[in-house]
Amino acid sequence: MSKKVVLARDVMENKFLEMDGIATVTQALDSMRANNADVVIVKKRHENDAHGIVLLSDIAKKVLAKNHSPDRINLYEIMAKPVVTVEPGLDVRYCARLFDRFGLSVAPVKDKDDVIGVVSYRELVLKGLLED
Repeated sequence: MSKKVVLARDVMENKFLEMDGIATVTQALDSMRANNADVVIVKKRHENDAHGIVLLSDIAKKVLAKNHSPDRINLYEIMAKPVVTVEPGLDVRYCARLFDRFGLSVAPVKDKDDVIGVVSYRELVLKGLLED
């Protein structure tokens, strides 16, 4: 019996926002609350630029823990860039290996140049491992 191949596109979530890097952390948090999102993808500034990513852990470590004002910190100051992305057709087993190898917890799923979703360990395990 062969095991069904589960792909990143099968388990990805769409609970992410795309924002400009100039947005403040306060603006991002307000949008994250309103949209029930945990991840902010920072938009590319031009064709040859790279996407960035801001996670709640980035805000906790780089703003809250350092007692910075979220009104005075822009996303570009705390984002990770360039971000490691996965293809929608990547097997979730390889996603998990990628996460382990590079110390990732979340990765955007990109189709051509568009972010179409995000995967985290949560999706990889709860949707990928237990897929019927």
